[in-house]
Amino acid sequence: MPEALTKVERRILDYLIEYLRKNTYQPSIREIGKRFGIKSTKTVSEHLQALADKGYIERDASRSRGVRIMGMNLYPEMVRVPVYGKIAAGRPALLAEDVVDGFELDRKLVHAPDAFFLRAEGDSMEGMGILDGDLVLVEPTAQDEIQPGEIVAARLGGKATVKRYFSRDGSVVLEPANTSYAPILVHDYEDFSLLGRVTGLFRRFTADHTATIGG
Repeated sequence: MPEALTKVERRILDYLIEYLRKNTYQPSIREIGKRFGIKSTKTVSEHLQALADKGYIERDASRSRGVRIMGMNLYPEMVRVPVYGKIAAGRPALLAEDVVDGFELDRKLVHAPDAFFLRAEGDSMEGMGILDGDLVLVEPTAQDEIQPGEIVAARLGGKATVKRYFSRDGSVVLEPANTSYAPILVHDYEDFSLLGRVTGLFRRFTADHTATIGG
């Protein structure tokens, strides 16, 4: 449980919450100082650090408005979807330490609370409209719920890939949507895990290619 706040810290925290709800971004240190008659930006920073140390906010020192309220969803109609930068081999779950970015999306677009993004690399799925650099939205799904031909994200040998899912003769087959690539017989891999069903796609026309999926 977070530590108790002083009177000033409580007032500043309430102001942060009110400001965020009205503006969708955080107040600057100078704006906080002006609101409470604090002339020293260092003093304001110390109050914010106290809130961070007590677990009420999270600070990003590289940004002037780098404050995030902890444990509070100011916009319940939105959900934060993480972007994973790598898929560790031999691990049963995605790890928070591998998150490289995140986006706030309308809940109507995301049907699973644990959905996440991966970035596509290569042209193996261009026949399904998934191009190099696209972000694909993945919703974790049990393997027995996947229908033949659905697009899935999977881990193979420590790398992530997006392919169409089929089951043939007791084996899983992951098929690309590009005739230049051969289908993948999953039984040839020691490390395989189905990450989930691909349910959406986001494309930037100027993208930062940070998190990648093998082609």
